[in-house]
Amino acid sequence: MRVDTVTRLNLDPPESPSLRVAFLSLWFVDMVAATLFFVVPYANELNPITVLFFDYLGFSGVPLAATLYALIIMGIGHILSHPRDIQFIGLIVALYALLVVNNVLLLLSGEPLVAVIGV
Repeated sequence: MRVDTVTRLNLDPPESPSLRVAFLSLWFVDMVAATLFFVVPYANELNPITVLFFDYLGFSGVPLAATLYALIIMGIGHILSHPRDIQFIGLIVALYALLVVNNVLLLLSGEPLVAVIGV
């Protein structure tokens, strides 16, 4: 009797823990800001998936949508080989940093980053 072995998906371990911590920190601030967008009258969440989750699940849908994004991004980072994984997570950290700055400015001042820098 022959037993076939199960092929496992070979995930590449993270090469840069500090980049992943930076991503998760920025992701958390962005998730809080996205939740606050549903509270303040002068700002709107633009992500249609987050809005859909909010419509169906209320405020608990916002962290759920954000968690799904984080899982997808971390999963992609694990699948990519070195150095692509570091480049991908670095790009995502830069993108999230821009989003967080924009979202926090929007919540604090009512103006997006583009209006503040005068572009």
